[in-house]
Amino acid sequence: MLRQELQQKLQQKLSPQQIQLMKLVQLPTVAFEQRVKEELEENPALDDQETKEEDDLFGDNSDDLYDDNYEEQSSIDDVDINVDEYLSDDEYPTYKSYTNNYSSDDEERKVPYAQGSTFYDHLKQQLHTFRLNTEDLELADFLIGNLDEDGYLRREVRSIVDDLAFTQNIYTTEEKLTHLLENYIQKLSPTGVGARNLKECLLLQLHQKEQTKAAELAFELIENSFEAFAKRHYKKLIKKYNISEEDLKEVIEEVERLNPKPGKAFGGNTKIIEHIIPDFTIRIVQGELELSLNGRNTPQLHVSREYSEMFDTYKKTENKSQEQKKAVLFVKQKLDSAKWFIEAIQQRQNTLMATMSAIMEYQKEYFLTGDETEIKPMILKDIAEIINMDISTVSRVANSKYVNTPYGTFLIKELFSESMTNDDGEEVSTREIKKILLDIVAAEDKKRPLTDEKLAKHLKEKGYSIARRTVAKYREQLNIPVARLRKEI
Repeated sequence: MLRQELQQKLQQKLSPQQIQLMKLVQLPTVAFEQRVKEELEENPALDDQETKEEDDLFGDNSDDLYDDNYEEQSSIDDVDINVDEYLSDDEYPTYKSYTNNYSSDDEERKVPYAQGSTFYDHLKQQLHTFRLNTEDLELADFLIGNLDEDGYLRREVRSIVDDLAFTQNIYTTEEKLTHLLENYIQKLSPTGVGARNLKECLLLQLHQKEQTKAAELAFELIENSFEAFAKRHYKKLIKKYNISEEDLKEVIEEVERLNPKPGKAFGGNTKIIEHIIPDFTIRIVQGELELSLNGRNTPQLHVSREYSEMFDTYKKTENKSQEQKKAVLFVKQKLDSAKWFIEAIQQRQNTLMATMSAIMEYQKEYFLTGDETEIKPMILKDIAEIINMDISTVSRVANSKYVNTPYGTFLIKELFSESMTNDDGEEVSTREIKKILLDIVAAEDKKRPLTDEKLAKHLKEKGYSIARRTVAKYREQLNIPVARLRKEI
């Protein structure tokens, strides 16, 4: 049975302008510059050329750019705009970056990228020096294309045979592909490419080395006792092969000179090196911290004067035709969009500067000294309360932005850490504890490396009562292997 009823709901929705602002806040510098360029291409009412000198980020009419109750006009007949109030002749909203005080001889704005052949091109050029028939050459090329960036063939040969049949309409056998792999691709430079695992990669390199006593013994140990060698069961190896500690030490040195990732050795690898462009820069000037926002590559934006002149023309026209009304509606929509975008950029800058300024003041001692033990425990909520913004806004800034400091460039989110209480009742950052853990591991006797339990004991002696499981978690976060794998002869 159908029923008609009335329901009342209270919903909170973000306006398109708020959504646009949040998206801009989240973008790092390079992506933000690209977004500005895209908007310039899409909206003819935006202009990036200087038309007049302005001292402020916005003109005097930056207030009341929007009406909270504004709704886009859907009817052409409703277009009746007071041009004098909407856009005056001498006021053009504009945007300038905070960091616009760079001289012409300052550092390059763009990072040059070198061009060259890729790792796969390098291998294929060598492959084509062998005398292979057309079919074998095509199969070998396909095998090279299946190598990963480390130079390994991690796929099963059986699956490559299937791929050739389904995608290339080429039918072959596992035996033939294995023959091409072992007799041709694994002969290419750098030595070790085409290996199916680390063991095979090391053996290929040892086979090519000068056959000294250490190299021969290393080959034997890797071939027959690779797992024990990898897990550093040195006493078992000494007993099994009846060798001295000095002999084993020479073997270890021989293996350490090998390259476990031969593909990385090629300078023209296909992996793109991403240059980090910092969003903020913190400098120490006469003992005080100075914060600046990177915006040198972002064009200065303002509303197009040409579009304002279209409004002047409309203002002087008494009897407007239907086509003129359509044109005016289009112009108004583009001008609205331009104003919203310019204001969103200003609000983005204000948000970024407010957030980073609060972080800088919160961690002032660290930024002045560079001592990681001076980093205070800090969570997103701490900064959100200082700047009176939502935690999600602080998260958008921290998770995607880099800051350049006198001590290096790093993600802002790395400054955030939980707190723990030491034996003196003081709150300390987990980063401070990790730094001390690193120092303890660096100073340990590598012949008798400290277990997690002993590391916890050392930390307790320094005033940090931490459970062994927590120590293990911090050790893994710092990429420190277990004690057995840190052992040296």
